[in-house]
Amino acid sequence: MLSWLATVATIIAASMTASNLGARITGTGFIIFTVGSIAWLSLGAITGQPALVWTNAVLTVLNLFGIWRWLGRQAKVEQGSRAAARASQGAAGETLFPVSLLTHAALRSESGEDFGTCVDAMAGCDSGRLAYVVVSEGGIAGAGETLRRLPWQSLRAEQDRLVTRISRRQFCNLEQVPRDRWPAQ
Repeated sequence: MLSWLATVATIIAASMTASNLGARITGTGFIIFTVGSIAWLSLGAITGQPALVWTNAVLTVLNLFGIWRWLGRQAKVEQGSRAAARASQGAAGETLFPVSLLTHAALRSESGEDFGTCVDAMAGCDSGRLAYVVVSEGGIAGAGETLRRLPWQSLRAEQDRLVTRISRRQFCNLEQVPRDRWPAQ
């Protein structure tokens, strides 16, 4: 039974952390990893396998670090950026958004149609102005996806997503971007 608990916990935890769905999910994945590494460590102790014991003793320490990193530090960083964005909505000046949003935000049309997910953005080194974002559409976990370049001028940030005023047809006609060769301009 212990070996099955260790196996299932390790598989679930690996899926959660590999998905990179934010601090809470990744941190919870490390909690489950800790359960799995303790189960493997116990199994190694019961069956007299010192390599399994030592490996999982070290992994337990690393998993505890992962819990601190994702549920402690990173969760607070994300909370801070969300709080600043909310506070800026009622403040004088421009409304702010966390730039980290540009690595995972859903892209929707003004009518609410989902176009894909932002994977990154390119900005000017001197001006700091965003030039364009790269949006992934289709595929599963990156396999079979199409990357498209979307000029920043056609976007706006709203809470945890990006909204564009272009139509589906216009989006499908946007320049496709090879994974390893993005435009310099």
